[in-house]
Amino acid sequence: MSEDWAAVAKAINDRVNELGWLQRELAKRSNVSQAVVREIQHHVVERRRSPRTLESLSVALGWHPQHLDAVLHGRRPPELDEPVTDRGDTLWTRLEQLERQMSEIVDRLDALQTDVATVLKHVRPKR
Repeated sequence: MSEDWAAVAKAINDRVNELGWLQRELAKRSNVSQAVVREIQHHVVERRRSPRTLESLSVALGWHPQHLDAVLHGRRPPELDEPVTDRGDTLWTRLEQLERQMSEIVDRLDALQTDVATVLKHVRPKR
């Protein structure tokens, strides 16, 4: 199934502009980190996101919880009063999502460790 993250970015940006919000406001209202909101809004990092991330952003923007998921998959977004359908959110699906998120965290920590080592190399006095 094809995913259109550019369409998600456009939908979010259009809505944020309509509401007159800053990125920080969307992050705060959705409880999604500002870094993740930035990545999605600017479509700079295309990676799988938790359905809960898109759901939180959708709800914060005043949409149906599955609005952005529908945009992502090229479907018609549900109306606000439509019921939420089962996404197959089983325990195994959730564990897979957690594994992906943990992997992302490890990658970021590795990059930070490399950055800190580089800075320390340049800051420490030479002996």
